[in-house]
Amino acid sequence: MTPNPFLGVFFHWLGGLASGSFYVPFKGVKKWSWETYWLVGGLFSWIICPWLIAYIMTNDLFGVIGQQTASTLWWTYFFGVLWGLGGLTYGLTMRYLGLSLGTGVALGYCAAFGTLVPPIFKALTPNFFVFANSASILEIAKSTSGQVTLAGVGVCLVGIAIAALAGYTKESQMPEEQKKKAIKEFSFKKGILVATFCGIMSACFAFALQAGKGINEASLAAGTDKIWTGLPALPVLLLGGFTTNFIWCVLLNIKNRTGYQYLASHVRIEHAHHGGTGSGELDPVEAAAANPGAVDLKIPVLNNYLFSALAGTTWYFQFFFYTMGATQMGKYDFASWTLHM
Repeated sequence: MTPNPFLGVFFHWLGGLASGSFYVPFKGVKKWSWETYWLVGGLFSWIICPWLIAYIMTNDLFGVIGQQTASTLWWTYFFGVLWGLGGLTYGLTMRYLGLSLGTGVALGYCAAFGTLVPPIFKALTPNFFVFANSASILEIAKSTSGQVTLAGVGVCLVGIAIAALAGYTKESQMPEEQKKKAIKEFSFKKGILVATFCGIMSACFAFALQAGKGINEASLAAGTDKIWTGLPALPVLLLGGFTTNFIWCVLLNIKNRTGYQYLASHVRIEHAHHGGTGSGELDPVEAAAANPGAVDLKIPVLNNYLFSALAGTTWYFQFFFYTMGATQMGKYDFASWTLHM
């Protein structure tokens, strides 16, 4: 198959569209806590869709995965676990820095580290198999396409510095009351630390894709069309992300006593404000005391599962299209992660 970078960019754009819109269906979830609907959505994002679609679109999925070395499967899974940590701390980044500053810093780090670390490791440790399929940073720097991409990563780093400076200036000049009014728990120092951790851990998804390239090659050898060969690595990678998120969500279910919500037809009064749109303005306990019939405790169970499944499936499609785009980039594949970010 002849690479078509323009088609690759289009697929990456579709992936970005899915990434930017997946949370919208969660707005339809009512009377469920965040940890409940996030885990249900995640079951589709990280387990059902990756396995089902890879099974349908590729040849001999289980045979391809079964022939991989333990090392390949472990590193693909392990980097997925680390990526899961990055995803979980993204919420803390928003909590301390706000949407615009937090997103800029976290995604800037993610783009820079996800793009640069594989070729740097390739140059320093050429025999380390995880990045064996990457071009080295020296090879990239010699090509025009590589130089353009490196310049783009440089812009990301400059953007992080500017955003950090803006955040520091904002914190130093704003009165304490105004800080709390704008962002309830605004903390520049905490936010930068969390955003740095979030960005670096999130970049591990790119490392996992590199570690799983042997799976892609085995799928191609099994007769899978080139455009679908990125799909078989996703079930292994996303299983790692599911592990992290599953543990965290179950811990929150236990801590907040919300585990009953998966099967319950009615929500407890203390959880009546839960849902995809956030907390209500009126405390449900106070409302019930004032008017016992004022608070609707019925959980729209079927709707909640449908909206969560739609959100989770949409999330998965960002990397469905990412893998398609990567197969089309040819010598520009080095830029795939930056484009996705």
